[in-house]
Amino acid sequence: MDFWTQVSRVILTKRYTILVLIAAFTYFLASQMQYMRFSNTEANLLPANHPINIEYDHFLELFGEEGNLIILATNDSTIFTPKKFNDWNKLSKKLDSFPEIDFTIAVGDIKKLKKNTQDQRFDVEALYNKSPETIEDVLKIKTELFDNLPFFDNFLFNKKTGTIRTVVYLKKDIVNTPARKEFIFNILNPTIEQFEKEHNIDVRVSGMPYIRTMNSQNIIDEIGLFVGLALGVTALIFFFFFRSIRATFITLLVVGIGVIWAFGFIGLFRYEITVLMALIPPLIIVIGVPNAIFLINKYQQEIKKHGNQARSLQRVITKIGNATLMTNVTTAVGFATFIFTKSQLLREFGTIASINILGIFVLALLIIPIMYSFMPLPKEKHLKHLERKWIEAIVKWMESIVRNHRIAVYATTVVLIFVSMIGIFQIKVSGSIIEDMPKGEEFYKDILFFEEEFGGIMPLEIIIDTKKEKGVMNLSTLKRMNELNETIDEIPQLSKSISILNLVKYSKQAFYGGNPKYYQLPTNQEKNWILSYTKNSTSNSDLMDNFVDSTGRYARITTFMKDIGTDKMQIIEDRLQEKINKEFPKEDYNVTMTGKALVFLKGTNYLIHNLIISLSLAILLIAIFMAFLFRSFRMILISLIPNIFPLLITASLMGYLGIPIKPSTILVFSIAFGISVDDTIHFLAKYRQELIANNWRIKQSVYNALRETGVSMFYTSIVLFFGFLVFTVSSFGGTIALGGLVSITLLFAMASNLLLLPSLLLSLEKNIANKETFKEPTLDILTAEDDNRDK
Repeated sequence: MDFWTQVSRVILTKRYTILVLIAAFTYFLASQMQYMRFSNTEANLLPANHPINIEYDHFLELFGEEGNLIILATNDSTIFTPKKFNDWNKLSKKLDSFPEIDFTIAVGDIKKLKKNTQDQRFDVEALYNKSPETIEDVLKIKTELFDNLPFFDNFLFNKKTGTIRTVVYLKKDIVNTPARKEFIFNILNPTIEQFEKEHNIDVRVSGMPYIRTMNSQNIIDEIGLFVGLALGVTALIFFFFFRSIRATFITLLVVGIGVIWAFGFIGLFRYEITVLMALIPPLIIVIGVPNAIFLINKYQQEIKKHGNQARSLQRVITKIGNATLMTNVTTAVGFATFIFTKSQLLREFGTIASINILGIFVLALLIIPIMYSFMPLPKEKHLKHLERKWIEAIVKWMESIVRNHRIAVYATTVVLIFVSMIGIFQIKVSGSIIEDMPKGEEFYKDILFFEEEFGGIMPLEIIIDTKKEKGVMNLSTLKRMNELNETIDEIPQLSKSISILNLVKYSKQAFYGGNPKYYQLPTNQEKNWILSYTKNSTSNSDLMDNFVDSTGRYARITTFMKDIGTDKMQIIEDRLQEKINKEFPKEDYNVTMTGKALVFLKGTNYLIHNLIISLSLAILLIAIFMAFLFRSFRMILISLIPNIFPLLITASLMGYLGIPIKPSTILVFSIAFGISVDDTIHFLAKYRQELIANNWRIKQSVYNALRETGVSMFYTSIVLFFGFLVFTVSSFGGTIALGGLVSITLLFAMASNLLLLPSLLLSLEKNIANKETFKEPTLDILTAEDDNRDK
């Protein structure tokens, strides 16, 4: 008695025990769902020990969390009327009163530096002492602010457009905690909405904590949508094919338990739900339904042959069980290759996906035969789909193409490969923090507003190590920083920078009575006088702390980037590095670039490199798997060609349609390859059993395999196509691209496996079909005796 016969006996004789065990394990995993948590931090695509991460961690040690700014702005001209102007500043005070806020800075909080000659220091005085009561009062404040205080330009206002801002600093210890989300949704958003309603003013809100929170909420909202749509669409298509409520119910039961397991495993491993992890539950539905199609279709075929239920169920397990195991293993391998990347985000995704793909196989193999064992035989109407004329017509058409038009199949393949290669060379690499965010959401529109008005919201930091204490305040260092600052100002994708330079320039302006034309670095003669005033002004210590570390050795230049791709970022980085190398001798200075935006963009390049390795590994592992099954190099090539060909077509479509390679789209290839190779295994498994049954008559075996597996392969491909198409309703650009591209790839894979694969088998029949190739077959699906008995 072989292994699968023993498995079928255990499943069918221990069915009550198995159902209890499934129920108990499902209950256990359901209890683990309480430990699911949504990510409160940005996805770090780089390993912890990567040099870019080490530099960023060093920056955080020196200056603390950078991503704690929430920015409010309005460009409504009516803001410069007494009531609205005063209430705008009151809004800042109100937000400042909440415990989650460190401090806020609005126009009403501005303090001017004033020279105190007697004490040789700078004093601070308010921009205005009492709230303006007339329009003239407000315009006077506006003139003073816009014309005489360049220190605050591009920080609290845009002189060219008249836009004003309020900067809200969250407490750094809540930035990466759920408290951030609670504050934004329960306090910040309602407070701003109330202000907008009362004053009929559109307030723009942005900043990394705000963007992360709003984006995460969209991910949460879409999980339920995806699961519901995936269940609905696959169930509808399944019912259309099988016209059986019973079969549809069993399938939904299997994938429903699979979804609980998916959520349960995420909780069990204590992983966070990211935009990738959110795809797993609907992915399990889409992958689980084809398992059910193969098993149920085989059960109904067996019932139609001999009408013996026990024998039919045993045949389902012994004939389809191993082939389905192999297909699920190859799919799981496609996802499991992500585990070998050094990205935590991808490792977690690969781990959970591969475990649940094997889990959904186990559920289908156990539940479907057991449920049918409790039910009466299918009625004649449930078996009619096996003889449906339009399906028969499709299978006959495929057989005709393979039989009579193989040259046309090869010619079409060659032409498509040639066209694909042209498209592949047009693919671009891209990656940005906001590129895939939902473009219809208000927070995305606000990002674009801040890019237009203030040059961006994604921080880029430059750290200058002078290699000696108090080295920052040397005039030579300040002059070098100023040269670098001028280069930053010349780059249109970067905002005006903020650093100790701004404070030093403002100090000179104050030294000369507040005249804005003196907003510049002091000369050698002025330096000692002005800096002595600055040192005596304790009120400026907080400002210093933001730009210089406590030892005076490290300085920080902060600029903000627009949403640019990795290609443009590399050009900017090279330009800045060239200036750094010129101005800062390496023996005296160590200058590094960091910040969340740079870490993400570097992570994108790193991720793409790792995913290419991951795809190559998936192809290699599946090639080894095929070698193990067939013991023939030619069979390896024949099995891989129909699955690599659709990937080429998809890559070319990306080139022609301008869809860039980025973290979300590079996943397409590993996922699609892992799934599409399933059809190849099903076809070759059936081909092998037909060879044995037909005494190595190749043509007859190919046609028989095409007739029997063609229907199931067509069904599963349609389910997979529409199942992945569900992801195109997402508001995330990356998810839309993933769903659309995988759907297209799987359609081409179906055509490739049903036309190109059998054509290759027939054309190379003398070279690949011999008893040595199939000696001691690993796929023990069917014996010749079984097949002859069926006939």
